[in-house]
Amino acid sequence: MDTLTAKSEATYALILAAAFEMAAVEGIGRISLGELAKRTGISKSGIFSRVGSLESLQVAVLDEYDRRFQADVLLPTLGLPRGLPRLTAQMDHWMRKCCDEAVRGACLYTAGAFEFDDLDVPLRDRIQQGIMLWRASLRKTVLQAMEQGHLRPDTDPEQLVYEMYSMIVGLLHDMRFLRDGSAPVRTRRAFQRLISTYKSLNEPE
Repeated sequence: MDTLTAKSEATYALILAAAFEMAAVEGIGRISLGELAKRTGISKSGIFSRVGSLESLQVAVLDEYDRRFQADVLLPTLGLPRGLPRLTAQMDHWMRKCCDEAVRGACLYTAGAFEFDDLDVPLRDRIQQGIMLWRASLRKTVLQAMEQGHLRPDTDPEQLVYEMYSMIVGLLHDMRFLRDGSAPVRTRRAFQRLISTYKSLNEPE
């Protein structure tokens, strides 16, 4: 890699990091090239020449969020046995990420879903795509738990995923908006109670 290319990539990484922080704190719809210029010390035209457009930068921020989410939530669980151990670990990592006070803990998809729910724009489609991909991943893990005999054969995977996702939305609301420090404990209790209703009779407590 030549020096010019390395410098260009470093500049792009700086812009992306600043945009990610802005999205995490203020919302992905609040990213602006002008504000990024102030924060990074790069001219607005310089930022535009590297990101292409505001919409492209917003998509890049979501792509970066996907990478971080997989590293924090999904990948650490893949070495665990298929089924309920993996599902429980994914939920635990997901809750831990939501409770992280750092920018890393912000959920761009949950915030973005409320930010863009009434707007018919391409970014809304990208946010919906990310949400549905994660739900599909959870559904796959639920189906594996059923195949392993950990969950009852009459389990409705879509319903269980809906209930898990709803718990996370509630956790984010109470933890970040109400600033209720007891929300993580309450959410873990709720998840344990939820799973107990789906467990196979052959699955030990």
